[in-house]
Amino acid sequence: MDFLVLFLFYLALLLIGVVMICFCPEIHYVKGLVRGRTQIFSCIVSECVQRAILELLHYLFHTRNRIFIFLHLILQGMIYTEYTWEIFGYCQELEFSLNYLILPYMLLVVNLAFFTLTCVSNPGTITKANELLFLQVYAFDEVMFPVNRSCPTCELRKPARSKHCSVCDRCVHRFDHHCIWVNNCIGAWNARYFLIYLMTLTASAASIAAVSTVFLVHLVVVSDLYSKTYIDDLGRAQVIDFAFLIQYLFLTFPRIVFMLGFVIILSFLLGGYLCFSLYLAATNQTTNEWCRGQTWPPPAKSHVYRNIYSHGFWSNLGEIFLPATAYYDRKKK
Repeated sequence: MDFLVLFLFYLALLLIGVVMICFCPEIHYVKGLVRGRTQIFSCIVSECVQRAILELLHYLFHTRNRIFIFLHLILQGMIYTEYTWEIFGYCQELEFSLNYLILPYMLLVVNLAFFTLTCVSNPGTITKANELLFLQVYAFDEVMFPVNRSCPTCELRKPARSKHCSVCDRCVHRFDHHCIWVNNCIGAWNARYFLIYLMTLTASAASIAAVSTVFLVHLVVVSDLYSKTYIDDLGRAQVIDFAFLIQYLFLTFPRIVFMLGFVIILSFLLGGYLCFSLYLAATNQTTNEWCRGQTWPPPAKSHVYRNIYSHGFWSNLGEIFLPATAYYDRKKK
C-alpha cells in the first residue's frame, strides 16, 4: 500500500509540473522557480549537456513541432486500448448497460474532431490584407492595449487584444495562448473549437474513470470482499479495511488500477483548467490578458486597468462561439 500511495503522489506531482509548464509559462513565480532550478542544475551537469538540454527544451516549447500532438494521441490510445482490452470486456461479462460502456467512445469521436479543428484552423492571423478589418473589432483601452502601436516583427498595426506569437511568428487576433498540445495558437477563430475539445477531453477522462470505478466496486460487492478477514504479519485475523482492499485490487488488476489512478488525476487537472477557461470565457478575458493583469505594475490612478470587453455572460460566450468578426473571405470586398 505504501508503494501505491507514493507512486500516485509522484504521478500527481509529475502531472501538475507538466501542466504548470504547458499552461502557465507566463506567470512570474513559475518563471522564478524555473530559473532557480536552472541555477542548481548548472552546478551539477557539464556545460555541453546543459546546452543540449536547453536546445531540446527550446525545440519542444518554443518552435512549432508535432511531438506533443503525437504524445497526446499515444497517451489517449494507450488509455482507450486498456479500457477496451479489459474494462469493456469484463463489464460486458457482468452485463453492464452497453449505452453506459460506449459513452467514452462517443466522447472520443467528438474530441478527436474538435482536436483536429483546433490543430488545423486559422486562429485569426493578422495580415496586411485584413489589418484594417481587425482594427475595427475591439476598442483600445489605452492601458493594456494602447492605440497606434505596431508589431516590430510583422510591421503591422496591432489591433486591440492581439499579440505576436513568438512560436508561430505571427500576430493573432484576440490572442489567448499558444498550445503545444495542438501545435497552434488559440485565438478568436478557433477558441470555440479549443473549448469544446477541452470539454470533451475532460468528459472522456471522467467517463473512463467512472466506468472503471463502478467495475471495481461491483467486483468487491459481488465477491463480498469487504466482509472477509485476512491474517496480518503477527498472525492475527483482521477485517479487510479500505487500505487492504486497494492493495488487493492493485495486485489483482494492476493495469486497471494504474489506469484508474492516472485518469482520476487527469480528470481533476483537466477539470481545473476547464473551469479556468470557462471563467475567462464568461468574463470575456483571454489567458494572455489574465496573466498580464496579474503581473501588471501599479499604474497611476487615472490608468487603472479595467476590463472593458465584458458585456454580460451570454454576450461574452457569444464572442467565443460566434466570433466578433467573420472570416476575411466573406468580407473581402
